[in-house]
Amino acid sequence: MRSWVEVSLRQIRANYRAVQDLVGASVEVMPVVKADAYRHGAVEVSRALIAEGAPWLAVSNVDEGIALRDAGINARILVMADFLREDREALSTYRLTPVIHSLEDVAAVRVPYHLKIDSGMGRLGTRCSPEQIVQAVTSNTNAPLEGLMTHFASSGNYDSPQTIDQVRAFERVLDAFRQAGSLPRYVHLSSTIAIAYQRKEAWGNLVRPGHSIYGYVSPSRGTGAPPSALHVAPALTWKVAVLNVKDVETGALIGYGGIHRAARPMRIAVLAAGYADGIPHRLGNRGQVIAKGKFAPIVGAVSMDLTTIDVTNVPELRAGDSVMLLGKEGKVSIDAQEMARTAGTISYAVLCGIHARVKRVYVDE
Repeated sequence: MRSWVEVSLRQIRANYRAVQDLVGASVEVMPVVKADAYRHGAVEVSRALIAEGAPWLAVSNVDEGIALRDAGINARILVMADFLREDREALSTYRLTPVIHSLEDVAAVRVPYHLKIDSGMGRLGTRCSPEQIVQAVTSNTNAPLEGLMTHFASSGNYDSPQTIDQVRAFERVLDAFRQAGSLPRYVHLSSTIAIAYQRKEAWGNLVRPGHSIYGYVSPSRGTGAPPSALHVAPALTWKVAVLNVKDVETGALIGYGGIHRAARPMRIAVLAAGYADGIPHRLGNRGQVIAKGKFAPIVGAVSMDLTTIDVTNVPELRAGDSVMLLGKEGKVSIDAQEMARTAGTISYAVLCGIHARVKRVYVDE
Protein backbone atom coordinates (compact mmCIF):
# COMPACT_ATOMS: atom_id res chain seq x y z
CA MET A 1 0.00 0.00 0.00
CA ARG A 2 1.16 3.51 -0.76
CA SER A 3 -0.62 5.22 2.11
CA TRP A 4 -3.02 3.94 4.75
CA VAL A 5 -4.59 4.71 8.08
CA GLU A 6 -5.03 2.21 10.86
CA VAL A 7 -8.13 2.85 12.97
CA SER A 8 -8.30 1.28 16.41
CA LEU A 9 -11.91 0.30 17.03
CA ARG A 10 -10.98 -0.57 20.59
CA GLN A 11 -9.90 3.04 21.12
CA ILE A 12 -13.08 4.34 19.50
CA ARG A 13 -15.09 2.30 22.00
CA ALA A 14 -12.90 3.43 24.90
CA ASN A 15 -13.39 7.08 23.92
CA TYR A 16 -17.15 6.58 23.80
CA ARG A 17 -17.09 5.01 27.28
CA ALA A 18 -15.02 7.93 28.59
CA VAL A 19 -17.73 10.36 27.44
CA GLN A 20 -20.54 8.24 28.87
CA ASP A 21 -18.75 7.84 32.20
CA LEU A 22 -18.21 11.59 32.45
CA VAL A 23 -21.78 12.67 31.73
CA GLY A 24 -23.36 9.86 33.73
CA ALA A 25 -26.17 7.41 33.14
CA SER A 26 -28.89 10.09 33.06
CA VAL A 27 -27.45 11.62 29.87
CA GLU A 28 -27.54 9.76 26.54
CA VAL A 29 -24.55 10.00 24.20
CA MET A 30 -25.01 10.63 20.48
CA PRO A 31 -21.65 10.18 18.71
CA VAL A 32 -21.18 12.33 15.62
CA VAL A 33 -20.14 10.25 12.60
CA LYS A 34 -20.55 12.87 9.88
CA ALA A 35 -17.88 13.37 7.20
CA ASP A 36 -17.26 9.60 7.14
CA ALA A 37 -16.67 9.66 10.90
CA TYR A 38 -14.08 12.42 10.53
CA ARG A 39 -12.51 10.17 7.85
CA HIS A 40 -12.17 7.22 10.23
CA GLY A 41 -14.84 5.33 8.27
CA ALA A 42 -18.47 5.89 9.27
CA VAL A 43 -19.75 2.33 8.80
CA GLU A 44 -17.08 0.53 10.81
CA VAL A 45 -16.97 3.23 13.48
CA SER A 46 -20.77 3.20 13.79
CA ARG A 47 -20.81 -0.56 14.21
CA ALA A 48 -18.23 -0.32 16.98
CA LEU A 49 -20.17 2.45 18.73
CA ILE A 50 -23.47 0.58 18.55
CA ALA A 51 -21.79 -2.52 19.96
CA GLU A 52 -20.65 -0.33 22.85
CA GLY A 53 -24.22 0.82 23.50
CA ALA A 54 -24.63 4.07 21.57
CA PRO A 55 -28.40 4.61 21.05
CA TRP A 56 -27.99 7.49 18.60
CA LEU A 57 -25.67 8.56 15.80
CA ALA A 58 -25.49 12.02 14.22
CA VAL A 59 -24.76 12.77 10.58
CA SER A 60 -24.77 15.96 8.53
CA ASN A 61 -27.04 15.06 5.64
CA VAL A 62 -29.56 12.55 4.35
CA ASP A 63 -27.07 10.80 2.07
CA GLU A 64 -24.84 10.02 5.05
CA GLY A 65 -27.82 8.59 6.90
CA ILE A 66 -28.86 6.45 3.94
CA ALA A 67 -25.34 5.05 3.64
CA LEU A 68 -25.48 3.89 7.25
CA ARG A 69 -28.91 2.32 6.82
CA ASP A 70 -27.75 0.53 3.66
CA ALA A 71 -24.87 -0.88 5.70
CA GLY A 72 -27.32 -2.31 8.24
CA ILE A 73 -26.95 0.34 10.95
CA ASN A 74 -30.16 0.32 13.02
CA ALA A 75 -29.49 2.96 15.70
CA ARG A 76 -31.43 6.21 15.76
CA ILE A 77 -29.84 8.65 13.29
CA LEU A 78 -30.13 12.42 13.58
CA VAL A 79 -29.62 14.43 10.38
CA MET A 80 -28.25 17.72 11.67
CA ALA A 81 -27.89 20.00 8.66
CA ASP A 82 -30.20 18.87 5.87
CA PHE A 83 -33.90 19.42 5.22
CA LEU A 84 -33.78 19.91 1.47
CA ARG A 85 -37.11 19.41 -0.29
CA GLU A 86 -35.86 16.64 -2.56
CA ASP A 87 -34.62 14.57 0.40
CA ARG A 88 -37.69 14.73 2.64
CA GLU A 89 -39.31 11.50 1.46
CA ALA A 90 -36.11 9.61 2.33
CA LEU A 91 -36.39 10.71 5.97
CA SER A 92 -39.40 8.44 6.42
CA THR A 93 -38.19 5.69 4.11
CA TYR A 94 -34.87 5.34 5.94
CA ARG A 95 -36.13 6.16 9.44
CA LEU A 96 -34.00 9.29 9.79
CA THR A 97 -34.73 12.06 12.29
CA PRO A 98 -34.28 15.55 10.84
CA VAL A 99 -33.20 18.72 12.57
CA ILE A 100 -35.49 21.60 11.56
CA HIS A 101 -33.96 25.07 11.40
CA SER A 102 -36.90 27.36 10.63
CA LEU A 103 -40.52 27.63 11.71
CA GLU A 104 -41.58 27.52 8.07
CA ASP A 105 -40.18 24.00 7.86
CA VAL A 106 -42.03 22.86 10.99
CA ALA A 107 -45.24 22.75 8.99
CA ALA A 108 -43.56 20.71 6.26
CA VAL A 109 -42.06 17.96 8.41
CA ARG A 110 -43.85 14.60 8.49
CA VAL A 111 -41.66 12.60 10.88
CA PRO A 112 -40.58 13.18 14.51
CA TYR A 113 -38.00 15.96 14.48
CA HIS A 114 -35.60 18.05 16.53
CA LEU A 115 -35.76 21.83 16.36
CA LYS A 116 -32.56 23.87 16.39
CA ILE A 117 -32.46 27.22 18.15
CA ASP A 118 -29.97 29.83 16.94
CA SER A 119 -29.02 30.94 20.42
CA GLY A 120 -26.27 33.26 19.24
CA MET A 121 -23.97 31.47 16.81
CA GLY A 122 -25.61 33.05 13.77
CA ARG A 123 -25.65 29.91 11.69
CA LEU A 124 -28.46 27.33 11.33
CA GLY A 125 -31.46 27.52 13.64
CA THR A 126 -34.49 29.69 14.26
CA ARG A 127 -34.09 33.12 15.86
CA CYS A 128 -37.81 33.63 16.43
CA SER A 129 -39.14 34.53 19.87
CA PRO A 130 -39.89 31.76 22.39
CA GLU A 131 -43.60 32.49 22.04
CA GLN A 132 -43.50 32.20 18.25
CA ILE A 133 -41.55 28.96 18.47
CA VAL A 134 -43.94 27.33 20.93
CA GLN A 135 -46.94 28.47 18.91
CA ALA A 136 -45.56 27.02 15.66
CA VAL A 137 -44.63 23.70 17.26
CA THR A 138 -47.80 23.16 19.28
CA SER A 139 -50.08 24.07 16.39
CA ASN A 140 -48.39 21.60 14.04
CA THR A 141 -50.28 18.30 13.94
CA ASN A 142 -48.21 16.70 11.18
CA ALA A 143 -45.34 15.45 13.34
CA PRO A 144 -44.20 15.63 16.97
CA LEU A 145 -41.27 17.66 18.28
CA GLU A 146 -38.90 15.11 19.82
CA GLY A 147 -35.88 17.27 20.66
CA LEU A 148 -34.76 20.85 21.19
CA MET A 149 -31.12 21.73 20.48
CA THR A 150 -28.58 24.44 19.88
CA HIS A 151 -24.88 24.67 19.06
CA PHE A 152 -22.16 26.67 20.81
CA ALA A 153 -19.74 28.96 19.01
CA SER A 154 -16.99 29.41 21.63
CA SER A 155 -17.56 27.08 24.57
CA GLY A 156 -13.82 26.68 25.17
CA ASN A 157 -13.20 30.43 25.52
CA TYR A 158 -13.58 31.45 29.16
CA ASP A 159 -12.87 35.10 28.43
CA SER A 160 -16.01 35.33 26.31
CA PRO A 161 -19.56 35.57 27.73
CA GLN A 162 -20.95 34.09 24.50
CA THR A 163 -21.59 30.59 25.85
CA ILE A 164 -23.37 31.90 28.96
CA ASP A 165 -25.46 34.16 26.76
CA GLN A 166 -26.31 31.26 24.47
CA VAL A 167 -27.37 29.06 27.38
CA ARG A 168 -29.63 31.83 28.67
CA ALA A 169 -31.18 32.35 25.25
CA PHE A 170 -31.83 28.63 24.93
CA GLU A 171 -33.28 28.44 28.44
CA ARG A 172 -35.80 31.13 27.57
CA VAL A 173 -37.13 28.93 24.78
CA LEU A 174 -37.06 25.86 26.99
CA ASP A 175 -38.99 27.70 29.71
CA ALA A 176 -41.65 28.66 27.17
CA PHE A 177 -42.12 24.99 26.28
CA ARG A 178 -42.18 24.08 29.95
CA GLN A 179 -44.90 26.63 30.67
CA ALA A 180 -46.89 25.35 27.72
CA GLY A 181 -46.66 21.82 29.14
CA SER A 182 -45.01 20.47 26.00
CA LEU A 183 -41.39 19.88 26.97
CA PRO A 184 -39.63 17.75 24.31
CA ARG A 185 -38.17 14.38 25.23
CA TYR A 186 -34.61 15.38 24.34
CA VAL A 187 -32.74 18.57 25.18
CA HIS A 188 -29.18 18.88 23.84
CA LEU A 189 -26.69 21.70 23.56
CA SER A 190 -23.23 20.20 24.04
CA SER A 191 -20.56 18.75 21.80
CA THR A 192 -17.05 17.73 22.85
CA ILE A 193 -15.76 20.98 24.36
CA ALA A 194 -18.76 21.65 26.58
CA ILE A 195 -18.61 18.03 27.70
CA ALA A 196 -14.89 17.97 28.41
CA TYR A 197 -14.86 21.22 30.37
CA GLN A 198 -17.96 20.20 32.31
CA ARG A 199 -20.40 22.91 31.38
CA LYS A 200 -23.03 20.73 33.03
CA GLU A 201 -25.75 23.34 32.74
CA ALA A 202 -25.56 22.74 28.99
CA TRP A 203 -25.62 18.95 28.93
CA GLY A 204 -29.40 18.47 28.98
CA ASN A 205 -30.21 14.78 28.69
CA LEU A 206 -28.32 14.17 25.43
CA VAL A 207 -24.81 15.18 24.29
CA ARG A 208 -23.23 15.12 20.82
CA PRO A 209 -19.49 14.29 21.05
CA GLY A 210 -17.62 14.38 17.77
CA HIS A 211 -13.91 15.20 18.07
CA SER A 212 -13.54 13.32 21.36
CA ILE A 213 -14.85 10.07 19.89
CA TYR A 214 -11.77 10.12 17.67
CA GLY A 215 -9.43 11.03 20.51
CA TYR A 216 -9.20 14.81 20.60
CA VAL A 217 -10.25 17.64 22.90
CA SER A 218 -9.39 21.17 21.82
CA PRO A 219 -7.67 23.20 24.55
CA SER A 220 -9.65 25.73 26.55
CA ARG A 221 -8.40 29.26 26.95
CA GLY A 222 -8.97 32.36 29.00
CA THR A 223 -9.06 33.38 32.63
CA GLY A 224 -10.16 30.55 34.87
CA ALA A 225 -10.22 28.00 32.04
CA PRO A 226 -10.40 24.55 33.65
CA PRO A 227 -8.45 21.47 32.61
CA SER A 228 -10.26 18.89 30.55
CA ALA A 229 -12.08 16.27 32.60
CA LEU A 230 -12.37 14.01 29.55
CA HIS A 231 -9.48 11.66 28.87
CA VAL A 232 -9.41 10.20 25.38
CA ALA A 233 -6.71 9.13 22.93
CA PRO A 234 -6.37 9.27 19.11
CA ALA A 235 -7.80 6.24 17.34
CA LEU A 236 -6.09 6.82 13.99
CA THR A 237 -2.52 6.18 12.85
CA TRP A 238 -1.48 7.35 9.36
CA LYS A 239 1.37 5.60 7.55
CA VAL A 240 2.96 6.00 4.13
CA ALA A 241 5.38 3.90 2.12
CA VAL A 242 8.90 4.99 1.20
CA LEU A 243 9.32 4.88 -2.59
CA ASN A 244 12.96 5.84 -2.86
CA VAL A 245 15.98 6.74 -0.72
CA LYS A 246 18.98 8.55 -2.17
CA ASP A 247 21.87 10.87 -1.40
CA VAL A 248 22.06 14.46 -2.63
CA GLU A 249 25.02 16.84 -2.58
CA THR A 250 25.41 20.18 -0.84
CA GLY A 251 23.45 22.83 -2.72
CA ALA A 252 20.99 20.40 -4.31
CA LEU A 253 17.52 21.85 -4.85
CA ILE A 254 14.59 19.71 -3.71
CA GLY A 255 11.00 19.80 -4.92
CA TYR A 256 8.84 22.22 -6.88
CA GLY A 257 10.24 25.72 -6.95
CA GLY A 258 13.49 24.51 -5.43
CA ILE A 259 12.29 25.84 -2.10
CA HIS A 260 14.78 23.71 -0.18
CA ARG A 261 18.51 23.87 -0.85
CA ALA A 262 20.64 21.23 0.86
CA ALA A 263 23.00 22.96 3.28
CA ARG A 264 25.11 19.79 3.49
CA PRO A 265 25.21 16.36 1.91
CA MET A 266 21.82 14.83 2.67
CA ARG A 267 20.06 11.52 2.49
CA ILE A 268 16.46 11.99 1.42
CA ALA A 269 13.44 9.70 1.17
CA VAL A 270 10.50 10.15 -1.19
CA LEU A 271 7.13 9.22 0.31
CA ALA A 272 4.16 7.86 -1.63
CA ALA A 273 1.67 10.50 -0.50
CA GLY A 274 1.10 14.21 -0.97
CA TYR A 275 -1.57 16.84 -0.72
CA ALA A 276 -3.97 14.77 -2.84
CA ASP A 277 -3.87 12.24 0.00
CA GLY A 278 -4.48 14.92 2.61
CA ILE A 279 -1.00 15.98 3.72
CA PRO A 280 -1.38 19.74 4.20
CA HIS A 281 0.54 21.61 1.50
CA ARG A 282 1.76 24.10 4.08
CA LEU A 283 3.84 21.39 5.77
CA GLY A 284 6.42 21.88 3.01
CA ASN A 285 9.78 22.81 4.62
CA ARG A 286 8.15 22.96 8.06
CA GLY A 287 6.45 19.67 8.95
CA GLN A 288 7.92 16.36 10.09
CA VAL A 289 7.18 12.65 10.11
CA ILE A 290 8.32 9.74 12.24
CA ALA A 291 10.86 7.40 10.65
CA LYS A 292 12.17 4.42 12.63
CA GLY A 293 11.21 6.10 15.88
CA LYS A 294 12.89 9.42 15.03
CA PHE A 295 11.58 12.72 13.76
CA ALA A 296 12.45 13.39 10.12
CA PRO A 297 11.75 16.87 8.68
CA ILE A 298 9.81 17.44 5.48
CA VAL A 299 12.07 19.17 2.95
CA GLY A 300 10.85 20.96 -0.13
CA ALA A 301 7.25 21.41 -1.17
CA VAL A 302 4.56 18.84 -0.49
CA SER A 303 3.58 17.67 -4.00
CA MET A 304 0.27 16.22 -5.16
CA ASP A 305 1.37 12.60 -4.81
CA LEU A 306 4.82 12.76 -3.20
CA THR A 307 6.55 14.24 -0.17
CA THR A 308 10.28 14.38 0.50
CA ILE A 309 11.88 14.02 3.93
CA ASP A 310 15.41 14.36 5.30
CA VAL A 311 16.54 10.96 6.63
CA THR A 312 20.22 11.76 7.07
CA ASN A 313 19.85 10.76 10.72
CA VAL A 314 17.92 7.59 9.87
CA PRO A 315 20.50 5.61 7.86
CA GLU A 316 18.62 2.34 8.33
CA LEU A 317 15.54 3.52 6.38
CA ARG A 318 15.07 1.73 3.06
CA ALA A 319 12.69 1.85 0.09
CA GLY A 320 9.67 -0.27 0.94
CA ASP A 321 9.70 0.74 4.60
CA SER A 322 6.96 2.96 5.99
CA VAL A 323 7.01 6.18 7.97
CA MET A 324 4.33 7.64 10.18
CA LEU A 325 2.50 10.89 9.50
CA LEU A 326 0.20 10.63 12.53
CA GLY A 327 0.73 8.31 15.45
CA LYS A 328 3.25 7.20 18.02
CA GLU A 329 6.41 5.15 17.65
CA GLY A 330 8.73 4.61 20.57
CA LYS A 331 9.08 7.86 22.50
CA VAL A 332 7.98 10.20 19.72
CA SER A 333 4.51 11.04 18.46
CA ILE A 334 2.62 13.39 16.17
CA ASP A 335 -1.11 13.92 16.53
CA ALA A 336 -3.57 15.88 14.43
CA GLN A 337 -3.43 18.90 16.73
CA GLU A 338 0.35 19.13 16.40
CA MET A 339 0.18 18.75 12.62
CA ALA A 340 -2.54 21.40 12.49
CA ARG A 341 -0.49 23.91 14.49
CA THR A 342 2.43 23.47 12.13
CA ALA A 343 0.22 23.80 9.06
CA GLY A 344 -1.73 26.77 10.39
CA THR A 345 -5.08 24.99 10.43
CA ILE A 346 -7.24 23.01 12.86
CA SER A 347 -7.14 19.35 13.80
CA TYR A 348 -10.65 18.80 12.41
CA ALA A 349 -9.37 19.88 8.98
CA VAL A 350 -6.36 17.55 9.24
CA LEU A 351 -8.52 14.51 9.98
CA CYS A 352 -11.29 15.35 7.53
CA GLY A 353 -8.67 16.13 4.90
CA ILE A 354 -7.41 12.54 4.73
CA HIS A 355 -8.54 11.53 1.24
CA ALA A 356 -10.70 8.52 0.46
CA ARG A 357 -7.88 7.07 -1.67
CA VAL A 358 -5.91 6.50 1.56
CA LYS A 359 -6.83 2.93 2.49
CA ARG A 360 -8.55 2.36 5.85
CA VAL A 361 -7.40 -0.62 7.90
CA TYR A 362 -9.36 -1.52 11.05
CA VAL A 363 -7.71 -3.10 14.05
CA ASP A 364 -9.31 -4.11 17.33
CA GLU A 365 -6.42 -3.09 19.54
